[in-house]
Amino acid sequence: MPAGGTGRKMGSWGLRLVLACCLLLAFACGPALGRVPQGPQEVQEQEGTKEPPLDHAERDEENHEKYSPRQGEEAPASRCFRCCDPGSPVYQAIPMPQINITILKGEKGDRGDRGLQGKYGKTGSVGARGHMGPKGQKGSMGAPGDRCKNHYAAFSVGRKKPLHSNDYYQTVIFDTEFVNLYGHFNMFTGKFYCYVPGIYFFSLNVHTWNQKETYLHIMKNGEEVVILYAQVSDRSIMQSQSLMLELRDQDEVWVRLFKGERENAIFSDEFDTYITFSGYLVKHALEP
Repeated sequence: MPAGGTGRKMGSWGLRLVLACCLLLAFACGPALGRVPQGPQEVQEQEGTKEPPLDHAERDEENHEKYSPRQGEEAPASRCFRCCDPGSPVYQAIPMPQINITILKGEKGDRGDRGLQGKYGKTGSVGARGHMGPKGQKGSMGAPGDRCKNHYAAFSVGRKKPLHSNDYYQTVIFDTEFVNLYGHFNMFTGKFYCYVPGIYFFSLNVHTWNQKETYLHIMKNGEEVVILYAQVSDRSIMQSQSLMLELRDQDEVWVRLFKGERENAIFSDEFDTYITFSGYLVKHALEP
């Protein structure tokens, strides 16, 4: 704001304040100024003419005669009275002047500087969970993962030569290889060796010999698991056996022909394959 404008505002405010003070003094000092002061001679006359004190009744009568106007006389002019004198006139109380403070209020000042930051308050309680936001954009494609590690094991072999029983047990040796995944079936020993532990399915098919008995076992680690049997008959037929086994690492499975206590044989020729032995992995041991 310019200096001239501020000076004019301050002068106006000061003038109002002086006028209010003058009014207050005029109301307060008016009665005192109306009193007539006594001179030194009057004071001496009053002191020299002192009379002996009167009683209360005589004093009231004297004051009444002194201050009451006589007939035909006008009321005396205003005189000065003491508040302790009997019969002194009663003046009405002069009310105190009421000053309107609003006329002394100045205009609104400029805004002050910003104060210092107060202390941090206590941490409030956790608010309610907000609404779910919009779905974000689709992310970029990630790097390719490792190749899935699948486990396989399977074989299927056949025999084209017939086999007769002897005085001892015989392991059936196969001469035809249809499937031998990873070489887990040994064609020289006639045995399947487990390198992938899990559950396997096995199947054995043979052709019987007429007038002879057919008596074989599927073996696991030297133990007889299941039997394939056909009684003596005038006709030769196809006979089969199948099962599922849970194998561990290095378990062995093969086919064994029973020894020669009976006339025991299986039929085949060099032109067709009548005897087959197959197996494959169903479920790996590490899979849930």
